[in-house]
Amino acid sequence: MRIVVIATLALMSGTSSAWDHYGGSERGLQYSPLVQIDRSNVATLIEAWRYRTGEMSDGLRRSLAFQANPILAEGRLYVSTASAIVVALDPGTGAELWRFDGHMDRTRPTSEVANRGVTFWLDPLAAPDAECRQRIFVGTLDARLIALDGATGDVCPAFGESGTVWLNRDVRLGDESQWINYTVTSPPVVVGDVLVVGSAIGDNRGVEIELGIVRGLDARTGAERWRWDPIPRNTADPAHASWRADQVARVGAANAWPPLAADSELGLVYVPTGSASPDFFGGEREGDNLYANSLVALEAATGLIRWYRQLVHHDVWDYDLPSQPTLAELERNGERIPAVIQATKMGLLFTFDRRTGEPIFAIEERPVPQGGVAGEKLSPTQPFPVAPPPLASQAPVTDDDAWGLLWFDERACRNRFREHRSEGIYTPPSLEGTLMRPTWAGGGNWGGLAFDPERQWAVTNVIEGVGVVNLIPRGQLEAQARADQTGAEYARQTGTPYGMRREILLSPLGVPCSAPPWGVLVAVDMVAGEILWRVPFGTIEDLAPAIVPNFAWGVPGIGGPIVTGGGLVFIGAAADDYLRAFDIESGNELWRGRLPAGGQATPMTYQHDGEQYVVIAAGGHPGLGTTRGDYVVAFKLPSSER
Repeated sequence: MRIVVIATLALMSGTSSAWDHYGGSERGLQYSPLVQIDRSNVATLIEAWRYRTGEMSDGLRRSLAFQANPILAEGRLYVSTASAIVVALDPGTGAELWRFDGHMDRTRPTSEVANRGVTFWLDPLAAPDAECRQRIFVGTLDARLIALDGATGDVCPAFGESGTVWLNRDVRLGDESQWINYTVTSPPVVVGDVLVVGSAIGDNRGVEIELGIVRGLDARTGAERWRWDPIPRNTADPAHASWRADQVARVGAANAWPPLAADSELGLVYVPTGSASPDFFGGEREGDNLYANSLVALEAATGLIRWYRQLVHHDVWDYDLPSQPTLAELERNGERIPAVIQATKMGLLFTFDRRTGEPIFAIEERPVPQGGVAGEKLSPTQPFPVAPPPLASQAPVTDDDAWGLLWFDERACRNRFREHRSEGIYTPPSLEGTLMRPTWAGGGNWGGLAFDPERQWAVTNVIEGVGVVNLIPRGQLEAQARADQTGAEYARQTGTPYGMRREILLSPLGVPCSAPPWGVLVAVDMVAGEILWRVPFGTIEDLAPAIVPNFAWGVPGIGGPIVTGGGLVFIGAAADDYLRAFDIESGNELWRGRLPAGGQATPMTYQHDGEQYVVIAAGGHPGLGTTRGDYVVAFKLPSSER
């Protein structure tokens, strides 16, 4: 009976066991109704197979990150790598069926380092044996969108220019002689025969950088049907009034770099936009800056705005919307409401009726800290949902928050805290340095959340930690950057009076200056708007194995969870080399599988020949310092447990 109920709920929620989209379905639920692997047998999982993409072989850049969420369609498992390699694998053995190499110039540095997956589309008008009836679309770090025949891996010649659409045209492309700054890191979404794709743009270089446009393309020909700029440059747009008229034409970005979500029945695409350029000073873009930092519902056929909600006004914290929206069916007052849930870097979950944009949990405009640098005009308030409560710490950083492995370690962190300004979330960047909690990395990041339609629970991982941002007068920037030996990140922010310096605050022994846990997994009741449980996950054994015992303190993580009908949460993400399974009811860890490299990606699951598999891309992450690799690893139950 339980399986029937779960299957019914899955159909109502737009989910299936196929996992034929990034995040499991076009709605991004990161959920599968499969029940073969459950809480009673997950501890017996074994490795079924592993495959190597070759991206880490000699001559390929080792700074790339393997963040793909594999998909299963038409009996093939499809995986993409950061350097534009796409492979089709046998889902039962991991054997390579075909391989495509986009021949990206792997010697050129790019501002982004990842590719998160591919998009599958079946042309309903094509004959069953027609070339490119099954299509795989992949975006690349050199800003191409490529169409491949899903059966053979051959390029689809009728799409764009011999299979390729160049997305870096008519976007005010800057100088890319040294760095490629206009990239594509997330797969497009398809509604009908319209492909909708965003872009990832290098941050903090200046005011006049590339345009963050979102495009609707013909899935057969690649022809552009519409484009939408998150910065409203047309005076006829009502949002134009949220900008200063002499500034709006210059500003760039506000791009949608995470995966998009779609509701094909409503004909809508849900677009999470980023901050306008540059991130940490807004004097050259006065006003609230609509439609930046907004969740926007676009008509897939036309690109017209159906509704929008701005979640950060006049962003000067790099709090762009970082993850795919989650389209769930929520039970409220005896009815099921088609909802969209947006996770944020601030550790807040915003929930709306996805038909109208009306908040399901009310949103309050609350006063936030003021006193920005000269030339800055901050928003006096920011939006906060009344529920659920924040999933990450937002309080001011005090002496009591300082932490270290030894007494001198803690003292050094306490002294760093005292040097900088901290009044809680939305404290503006400053010359003396502002402590950020959550940081520009989150809170939440691109891993998003997983939604269990049976329980009406959302599960997500959040990062805890403290960072510091300094604004530096233009005349002092170069000298300070040359003299700084800390490894902090600097940016020019050309066109403003200030450059920028930022770093995550670490102790002399290399651990975060705030007390653990630094990474937590959280379950939220989305009917009541309450946190159900919150547990640390991840250990430091692969980061600093010689310093202290292998305590399960919880470590930062990049990637997201999935939830299954078997009552399990699977997640890699943490800065160690494990895939883990948790009991969704309690948050207890039930199993961990050792990976050959860091699993900084979101796993997926499917059933093939009667067996359920859980698969993750294990490639490590250069920013987290985890073990590097180029593996796809699958787990399943031993035959005795099925």
